[in-house]
Amino acid sequence: MAVPNYTYLKLEMSGPNGVITIESMHEHAYDCNVECIEYTEAIVEAETLIVNLDQLGSEVPNSKHHAGTFKPAEAVKLIPVDPTYPDDRALRISATLDIK
Repeated sequence: MAVPNYTYLKLEMSGPNGVITIESMHEHAYDCNVECIEYTEAIVEAETLIVNLDQLGSEVPNSKHHAGTFKPAEAVKLIPVDPTYPDDRALRISATLDIK
């Protein structure tokens, strides 16, 4: 059986040779209290981040869904990627682009 006294920061319990008293300092108690508050705030912040990440994850669009298909302009010019290399690789650009 132990009897804590939070006002005096003492813990008393019966021992083999009488009463055992454990004491602490107010500075140490204050430091422990501050540490507990900071730990609690960190837990609350982590839980808030988890909720926010879950909400953001549900808002991510499906990557397999395409917004539309690409339709080239009606008048298209084929520009070879490398004119010195005989290949059918070419860029398609609109034939109606301005020179500017």
